[in-house]
Amino acid sequence: MSSLLDVVVVGAGPNGLTAAVELARRGRSVAVFEAKETVGGGARTEELTLPGFRHDPCSAAHPLGISSPAFRALPLERYGLRWLHHELPMAHPFLDGSAAVLARSVGETAASFGPRDAGAYRRLVAPFLGRWDSLLRDFTALPGTALPRDPLTLARFGLAGLPPATVLLRRFRGERARALFAGLVAHVIAPLGGIATGAVGLVFALAAHAYGWPVARGGSQAVPDALTAYLKDLGGSVHTDYEVKRLDDLPPARAYLFDTSPHAAARIAGLGRAFDGYRYGAGVFKVDYALDGPVPWTAEEARRAGTVQIGADSGEISRALKAVSREGRAPSPPFLITVQPSLADPSRAPEGKQVFWAYGHVPNRWDGDLTDAIERQLERFAPGFKDRVLARATAGPAQLAARNANYVGGDIACGAASGLQLLLRPRLTARPYATAHPAVFLCSSATPPGPGVHGMSGHNAARAVWKALRASEAR
Repeated sequence: MSSLLDVVVVGAGPNGLTAAVELARRGRSVAVFEAKETVGGGARTEELTLPGFRHDPCSAAHPLGISSPAFRALPLERYGLRWLHHELPMAHPFLDGSAAVLARSVGETAASFGPRDAGAYRRLVAPFLGRWDSLLRDFTALPGTALPRDPLTLARFGLAGLPPATVLLRRFRGERARALFAGLVAHVIAPLGGIATGAVGLVFALAAHAYGWPVARGGSQAVPDALTAYLKDLGGSVHTDYEVKRLDDLPPARAYLFDTSPHAAARIAGLGRAFDGYRYGAGVFKVDYALDGPVPWTAEEARRAGTVQIGADSGEISRALKAVSREGRAPSPPFLITVQPSLADPSRAPEGKQVFWAYGHVPNRWDGDLTDAIERQLERFAPGFKDRVLARATAGPAQLAARNANYVGGDIACGAASGLQLLLRPRLTARPYATAHPAVFLCSSATPPGPGVHGMSGHNAARAVWKALRASEAR
């Protein structure tokens, strides 16, 4: 590899691989370097517990993956990616055995909130139905590069979503809708009173109505595997088990693109204290389970859902978020996000068995064990759950960061998704993918539009790199 490459990408997560593919499609020579033995970043699949049980160590359900303008523009199905859907994208059970649901159908979702809030929910989502593709494209586009395709819908979305989630929750009179929406916001581990947290809940709800919250057949590893195969067909190369400590470890290139945390990029590229103001958020404690059968949820709806949120009411969820983000302690009881992939994808486990994961939020770099608290919370909504457990694999902040260096202190969003940093990542600038070094760029979840397996940070960063290369060639 002695000749000068156009672009070197550091990190083979979904964003790094998407960026590499986008640049290779434009005829650029690209090489990707990954520290781990396999590609994937936050979208890996491994046998963590027992042989034949295929677990996703991090992301499992992909509402933004199936919706992603970047992924939808690529022939990833040709390279093995298949989306599988549960009967319900998400359920939120309650202690009385009932549940609110986030269904593909707006009517079914609204009905699950009860007569007092069904109309309020319909009115909330009505302006955006049938406009999800254009809204998402505008919402996730490269900042400042073009006028919105649908400015009226984007403006309506801003009016509804920019206020804190606490404002949005006031639209609802009953606890069923409030709890479900509070749980949606909690996916980004942000306090409900933060700016633009209402938008988080809306994004997840609208994604469910448009395309669902599917899993990838065979595991989340199918996403980076498809991107890698396509990249190689385009002439790009991928080098795994290759740790990069400084730019000199890499082959010469005209541009370097980092799918890493901002601080890792600064350390490797010699950017000094360029990102000292960037904050990391709360961590998570995750348990992957091999089960002897389905989770024995009391609520029938939860037995049909891919994702199940666990929080007795909006107050309990809010207290859990406050504990980790403001009080620096593990919540009791924790709010849980759980996924049961093998209900839709039997290939994940031996016949009659199930894989299941659950995680709760904890302070960044927390070194305790949340397993008992997680299982006590699960038993409230699924009595007898522990009797189904064949094996478990636990991972706290330190273990998660060891698996993926972007999860600094266990923060799976690669940076706090709260305050202005939810919208302006990694710093206040009109060029979020560029750095002080003219040849060094960022493309991780620390850049817009932020966390999730959607590839849009990589897609946008690739466009920024491509424009920079074109400008240098014109000089």
